[in-house]
Amino acid sequence: MRIALVGPAFPYKGGGAQHTTELAHRLRAAGHEVALESWKAQYPGFLYPGQQTIDVPEGEVFPGTRRELSWRRPDGWLRVGRRLRSYDLVVFAVLSSVQVPAYLGLLRGIGGAARTVALCHNVLPHEPKPYDRPLMRALLRRVDGALVHSPQQEELARLLGTAPVSVADLPAHLPATRPAEEPVGSGARGRLLFFGIVRPYKGLDVLLRALPDGVGLTVAGEFWGGLDDTRALVAELGLRERVELLPGYVPAERIGGLFAACDALVLPYRSATASQNVLMAFEHGVPVIATRVGGFPSQLREGVDGLLADPGDVVSLREAIVRFYREPERFRAQVRRPDHGPVWDAYLLALTGAGL
Repeated sequence: MRIALVGPAFPYKGGGAQHTTELAHRLRAAGHEVALESWKAQYPGFLYPGQQTIDVPEGEVFPGTRRELSWRRPDGWLRVGRRLRSYDLVVFAVLSSVQVPAYLGLLRGIGGAARTVALCHNVLPHEPKPYDRPLMRALLRRVDGALVHSPQQEELARLLGTAPVSVADLPAHLPATRPAEEPVGSGARGRLLFFGIVRPYKGLDVLLRALPDGVGLTVAGEFWGGLDDTRALVAELGLRERVELLPGYVPAERIGGLFAACDALVLPYRSATASQNVLMAFEHGVPVIATRVGGFPSQLREGVDGLLADPGDVVSLREAIVRFYREPERFRAQVRRPDHGPVWDAYLLALTGAGL
């Protein structure tokens, strides 16, 4: 099958670019002829307050990636769309509704000549704006199918659109990290890790309020606003000596050291769909404490390699952390490195098979 993927790739960073690139590699390895259409300008700066691009790729760059799309050039959307008419399948990686106008332009250029699928990382964002719903409704009523990553997202996609919707677990698309220079030793370190972009729905404020006495926390990632408020909350709670804030993009070569220095990764999200962070922790041999939202309950084994707490509940999260520290080495010993192959096989089948 001739397949065109449209989505972010290097020099863009983060999970969206990693997923699109890994998907292209996997589809080619499965015998398909694959083209990857990426962006030279994906978002206006005011819509993406973090660092958009990087100098060193986080994985293997897909050969021949084209980078012609720009939010500033609607004329280019139609031109690229016409070029994609020769493909059997065109897949749009939807990370934000801001991409939708460009995708609608591409669809106009394709003109029904190829089957089209919206691959929705989030049907609607965790912190929605008034324009999100009408834009996603327009897209999901014009494509031939949609692929989502949870039953809840399936329900939302069916509500907004008319196209068939398939569901598949989000497979691993992790940055190419390396182990810490010093191997992880035995014994608890008394330190937890919060990793990734910091946004209100991820519940860092809940974690700070839940942090038990004697336990430290490292917060590593870009702050999409709220850094001063977080610093103020740390001071208000008397946590300056125990909380380390490392704001900013974390390059792949630093990730191994962060995980090696912690006892568990904490994901105190108020809401979620699918996340790579559980898999990333397990790749580094680190247990996970998460909330009962999105895919977290199915990704970890409660009481074995992780623990679950109620979202937005300080007491529940503190109890989970205290329970973890009763036997941290037992949790660590039961972490298993995930087998990503079967999940990817099912994902490719959902994307290219009869389901869509």
